[in-house]
Amino acid sequence: MATGVLCVVFAAVLALGQAVAARHRAGGAADLAALAAADRALSGAEAACAAAGRVARAQWAELTTCNLRGEIAEVTVRVRFGPYAPAVRSRAGPPGSLAGAGRSPGAR
Repeated sequence: MATGVLCVVFAAVLALGQAVAARHRAGGAADLAALAAADRALSGAEAACAAAGRVARAQWAELTTCNLRGEIAEVTVRVRFGPYAPAVRSRAGPPGSLAGAGRSPGAR
């Protein structure tokens, strides 16, 4: 019985580790895709989102949304890792342009 319980605990720990790894991969891919889109923002939304898509695919990820408001790019990327498929949103733009963007008035 103890061996069975240990196997279940071990399987749960492995599943949690895989979920965390998937989330981290998605976060990294989203950050890189957002930076690529922001870098191409002056070329237009189509070019910016195409660059974000190329970067996401290079990270074995899927670009699910890409929005450009001025020079600020906001992307959502999904990574499939085992049974998990987390989607992570990231935003990038010129220095100072993101200060306070998307935050509630009392947030720090």
